[in-house]
Amino acid sequence: MGGARSRTGAAVSSPSPVPADAGAVRVLLVEDDELMRRAFAVALGRYGYEVEAAADGLAGLEAFRAGFFDLLILDVMLPGLDGIGLCRRVREGSLVPVLMMSARGDGLDVVAGLEAGADDYVVKPVDTFVLVARIRSLLRRATYAPPTPHEPQQGGSEGELLVFGELSIDTAGLEVFISGAPVALTPTELKLLLEFAAHPGVVLERHTLLREVWEYGWDGDSRVVDLCVQRLRKKLGRDRIETVRGFGYKFRR
Repeated sequence: MGGARSRTGAAVSSPSPVPADAGAVRVLLVEDDELMRRAFAVALGRYGYEVEAAADGLAGLEAFRAGFFDLLILDVMLPGLDGIGLCRRVREGSLVPVLMMSARGDGLDVVAGLEAGADDYVVKPVDTFVLVARIRSLLRRATYAPPTPHEPQQGGSEGELLVFGELSIDTAGLEVFISGAPVALTPTELKLLLEFAAHPGVVLERHTLLREVWEYGWDGDSRVVDLCVQRLRKKLGRDRIETVRGFGYKFRR
């Protein structure tokens, strides 16, 4: 089954279009509108991305299972198997970054996509520069390596292992454990957890998390934060991250 590959980030850091090469980032684009599908594929190709396209959800699932991709871009409204259902199927066995696209920007679509495991979303029509910025942000999260701490961390650090009760975080190996059992997190969930763990007991506002985790240079949709926190709570325990009404969230030591 497909999954996210380890990257240095060089292939996606250029601010201008670059020629594709053998090391290009592989993107699976699932979009039923033929003109839009071709336009996105051509535009992303100019930035050095290698794009494989599918016209419906079932074809997208087949391509995903047969190939090897660094990132998925899924339209919400797809024939056969919609983008939300496709995202759920992908998340059954892969942590590959997923970007959802919604033509309407409908709140229900956004929430359902994020609940299904998507990392971020954009509303069509979307400018190519915005789309590429979101892709680069997702890929940076997928290859994120936090700096090695020089001093013991709050919460009970042992070298590069952060310990919070039954929760332990290996910041070097980017692994998370609950009572010794590994916990599978998407790149976005992992970076959000690392941001919380770096500030235990501190209230982090949503716009701060959008900036630090999602790399939004503006106040984006805070629903991406809320839904990702919900997913973390399901995996780590509901009491680990406290909601501070009117402000944001606090990670309990």
